[in-house]
Amino acid sequence: MHCRTAAHVLTSIATLLELHNADKARVRGMQTAARVVGGFADAPLGEILPILSAASGSAPATGTLVESLSDEALVVLRDLTESNSSELLERLQEETPEGLLEMLRIPGLGPARIRAIHDGLDIDSVMELEEVARNGRLAALPRFGERTAERILKGIADLRATGAAVLWQHGRAEAARIAEALRAHPDVLQLEIAGSIRRRMEVVRDIDLVAAVRGSPSVVATTLSQLRGVREVLGGGGRTIALRFEDGAHVDLHCVRPEQFVLAWWRATGSATHVNELIALATQRGFSLTGDELRDANGDVIPVADEAALYARLGLAFVPPELREATGEIGAAEADHLPELITERDLVGALHCHSQYSDGGATIEQMAAAARARGLRYLGVSDHSQSNTYAGGLARDAILQQHDEIDVLNARYAAEGVDFRVLKGIEADILPCGRVDYDAAFLDRFDFVIGSIHSRYGMNERQMTDRVLKALDDPHLTILGHPTGRLLLTREPYAIDLDAVIAKAGEVGVAVELNADPHRLDIDWRACRVAREHGTLVSIGPDAHSPQGFENLELGVATARKGWLSPANVLNARSADDVLAFARARRASLIA
Repeated sequence: MHCRTAAHVLTSIATLLELHNADKARVRGMQTAARVVGGFADAPLGEILPILSAASGSAPATGTLVESLSDEALVVLRDLTESNSSELLERLQEETPEGLLEMLRIPGLGPARIRAIHDGLDIDSVMELEEVARNGRLAALPRFGERTAERILKGIADLRATGAAVLWQHGRAEAARIAEALRAHPDVLQLEIAGSIRRRMEVVRDIDLVAAVRGSPSVVATTLSQLRGVREVLGGGGRTIALRFEDGAHVDLHCVRPEQFVLAWWRATGSATHVNELIALATQRGFSLTGDELRDANGDVIPVADEAALYARLGLAFVPPELREATGEIGAAEADHLPELITERDLVGALHCHSQYSDGGATIEQMAAAARARGLRYLGVSDHSQSNTYAGGLARDAILQQHDEIDVLNARYAAEGVDFRVLKGIEADILPCGRVDYDAAFLDRFDFVIGSIHSRYGMNERQMTDRVLKALDDPHLTILGHPTGRLLLTREPYAIDLDAVIAKAGEVGVAVELNADPHRLDIDWRACRVAREHGTLVSIGPDAHSPQGFENLELGVATARKGWLSPANVLNARSADDVLAFARARRASLIA
């Protein structure tokens, strides 16, 4: 590792320490170390570390020109030299809500203010921050005021204006808000969201809208560009225009006549490669397909009532928007081999949630009530295990107490005739050696076990893959949690041979998780295809830390659909008894 990279790690640690209100001396120690180490630029850290250690020792070498570094900073540098990772940075990232990490990307918004916002308003996402900045709650915070709220709104706008990607949920919310405003225009007859948002891409950069309008599309497009909130017209012309709104949102607005709407919406949805492949297929079959119309061999326009009619006219089964990524969907549609995609109605339960026993914000009964309200029939409680101390990992006594509480709750449901059950689970850390937290006898107490990595992300691919493959050999493991460790827009996946992991999981009877937290979506839709091909079950886990967290299931299902998954491919589309049988089948190998 070069010193420049190490300096970036030290700076990140300093920022997160300040965000967590750590002692100022610790923050300054990391900032000083970042400045000193960064001064060595592209020099290998391993060559520079002895110089830094000597300058920082109890008896520094005389005549040294290098500043002394704190002991904590030196520990970080040794970690980086030995493993290319920092346990301190990983721990701080895990302790920090993903939304706060996202806020750090907003220009002009530092860790101290983010901490004040989080503590004062219980805000932990950019979307919530924007809302309170607009409604006056942010300005009412001590030492904030209206000017600060305006600067933060500008920072959010500047972030968007750079074309930076945003999470799908944020992009959809912004698109819905703009679409609602545009639908109010008297000349807009119909307006829908298209593009990557409609295709359920995990991150999006632009908003695509298609409008059927009364009158001349180019005239209406010009009129819409003058709506309140539009800062400037970025380009385009005629009936398609690119707009930038005051809040920084980029919108490509396509205005068409009502009879052109279906094909315009199809084309703007994309992907571009899918559209081009379908146009080529239409040409092969004697049609002419454009973004406006479909014509037969005689040049006559063929009316298209909806997208399903378009695909049917070309001899294809309907391709849902989520699948339009040019990954074989047209061939499958031609052979009528597209899967029956899962829907949220197919989910019977949820197997990843946290309670107040660890780092959740609600009781088990409150989480169960929220799951029931969503139509689920079972809930798998999976608080953190003992090694995960920063997330309130559970000691054995706490787990026994939790199990007693679950028994009482299930007995009450049975007595009241309520068709609902709480399952006893755990999200057990997969330790660096590959062992699953707790001993075998204690793991036997759980109905199911999720194994997840929460430390030592810096292992190389061979080490990390071996670590996970060893964990998969543990018969107590039921589900492999968030298998790549990624946090969208803030942390890259760790190095791992995911195909090998998914293949072995299928062989030994372990499900892989599609963690539906919008900051994770891990595994992603591409890996869902791999799981499907290997016959490996997928568990769509909300990773809910509050009752509101069950809303994550919507995006989890959308991602599963994008990955071609059917109900048969999803573990929690099965009954509670089937899930318990799935877990028992793994443990049977202990007896065999």
